[in-house]
Amino acid sequence: MDGNLRKEIKPGLKVAIILKIDQRSGNLTEGIVKEILTNSPHHPHGIKVMLESGQVGRVAKIFEENS
Repeated sequence: MDGNLRKEIKPGLKVAIILKIDQRSGNLTEGIVKEILTNSPHHPHGIKVMLESGQVGRVAKIFEENS
């Protein structure tokens, strides 16, 4: 799953995000969603979230619930 729809993302979910500094390289950072920062229901580049680590980026991948 990609992270373009806000309804698919909830706090506590494990995701991979692209940090602002990694947009060119495409490096992903994994973590647990602490807060959803995008208010719109859809964003073409991914919903912006804050991880529990405090890092902020756009969701590139959502991991399955049981992984």
